[in-house]
Amino acid sequence: MEQAVLTPRPPGKPPFARVVEIHGARVLRVCRALLGPIDADDAWQETFIAALRAYPDLPSGANLEAWLVTIAHRKAIDASRALTRRPTPTADVPERQVAQQSPTAQALWLALADLPHKQRQAVVYHHIAGMPYRQVAQLMDTTEPAARKAASEGVAALRTRLKDER
Repeated sequence: MEQAVLTPRPPGKPPFARVVEIHGARVLRVCRALLGPIDADDAWQETFIAALRAYPDLPSGANLEAWLVTIAHRKAIDASRALTRRPTPTADVPERQVAQQSPTAQALWLALADLPHKQRQAVVYHHIAGMPYRQVAQLMDTTEPAARKAASEGVAALRTRLKDER
C-alpha cells in the first residue's frame, strides 16, 4: 500500500485543513452550480486533492479563494468533458437518489442549468462564489466588461424564468 507523504506546512500559510474549513463550502457551491448535485462532490474532492499537491509551492501572499475557485473551474471543465465520453445506457437504470431540494431551490437550479455556458459561469463565479468581476474575467478568459454583461444577462434570464414559473 502506498503511504502518503506529508509535506511540512509552508511558512506564512495556514494549515491546509484550515484552508479547506474556510473555503470548502464556497468551492462546493461553485462545483454544484457548474455541474449539478451529482457530479459536484467528485469535482470538489479533485479540487482539494490538486490544491493539496500544489499548496507547498503557492506564494504566501496568494489569494486562496481565487486560487481554489480557479482549480474548481478547471475540474468542472474536466468533469464536463468526461460526461461527453460516458457511455449511454441502453436499459432502464434506476435514478440516483439526490438530496431533496425545496421547490424554489430546484427551480433555481433548473433555470441556472438552462443558461448559456458563459452566463452560467459568470453568475456562479460572481454571485455564488463572490468573486470580483476582474477575477471572473480571468477565469473565463474574457474582459471584465464582458464578464459583467454575461452575469447581468444571466441574472436577468433567471429572474424572467423564475417569475414566469410562479
